[in-house]
Amino acid sequence: MKRLILWAFAMAGISAPVAAAQEQAKATFAGGCFWCIEAPFDKVAGVVSAISGYTGGQRENPTYKEVSSGMTEHIEAVEITFDPTAVSYGELLATYWRQFDPTDAGGSFYDRGHQYTSAIFYHDEEQRAQAEASKRELESSGRFDKPIVTAIRPAQTFYPAEAYHQDYHVKNAIHYQRYRRGSGRDRFIAANWGPALPADGKFRKPQPSELRDRLTELQYQVTQEDATERPFRNEYWDHKAAGIYVDIVSGEPLFSSTHKFKSGTGWPSFYQPLVADHIVEHVDDSLFMTRVEVRSKYADSHLGHVFEDGPAPTGLRYCINSAALRFVAAENLATEGYGEYGYLFD
Repeated sequence: MKRLILWAFAMAGISAPVAAAQEQAKATFAGGCFWCIEAPFDKVAGVVSAISGYTGGQRENPTYKEVSSGMTEHIEAVEITFDPTAVSYGELLATYWRQFDPTDAGGSFYDRGHQYTSAIFYHDEEQRAQAEASKRELESSGRFDKPIVTAIRPAQTFYPAEAYHQDYHVKNAIHYQRYRRGSGRDRFIAANWGPALPADGKFRKPQPSELRDRLTELQYQVTQEDATERPFRNEYWDHKAAGIYVDIVSGEPLFSSTHKFKSGTGWPSFYQPLVADHIVEHVDDSLFMTRVEVRSKYADSHLGHVFEDGPAPTGLRYCINSAALRFVAAENLATEGYGEYGYLFD
């Protein structure tokens, strides 16, 4: 609610109460679609508000249509109001760098064009110095094999975006998560930033608070709380496209459309896993019956159950919750890092 009140002040051109403003500072970041930059900052302790909008151009009060069509030089950005006694600008920079590809000069993932280019807009010389230092540190870290192209620019007038775009990750959570998955942003972040891999090189499960940020409520309930989604009212029960299904949390390959069959149960069903080693089985004595639960190996996500009433050649039916899965289309396997499974669809 506090964020919405501050956004309303900004839209009306009214300053927030002086007593609060004296303890707050601004930070402005751009890194592709503003929905995906606003969301992570919304959960940072010490951040008072994160507002999606436009900056970097000369036109007054630009609209989304004008920005997206190239009628103005503005880019999508997020203006953050924060309490510097609770979170430092350096900590905000650390969060920012982990949200996008800073080596891509053409946009961010499948968002292409000037309006999606990345930039840090500094509000004073101290912010400029910290931003430049953090960029140099990232460049020298060896994390990326291409130059960091994110610009560091003086702050310009920031125009809040239309109400539709504010808190999009909350108001339209399902579409927002699909958008993130489809863009490849989350896979890029996991590959380049973590969750950090331990010495054995295997996936390390994120903390519950991070998972709540990344997953929809249903995805969290299914994978972390062993819930079951409703039959015939889930994303993949009747999905027929060619591709593979990976763990929504870790991205580990689990099942393939080549092993999917119509079970009539209302949940996606497979007669065998794509990678058997990625499936862990447990005896489940809940609900006054004994079943065999299946979970993913590295993320420990609850997936569903396996039954012995499936078709040949295995006679098994892996009855899986759609909410535990992310689908990767056959034509996208190589670009998303699953090229080794392309042979299934040749």
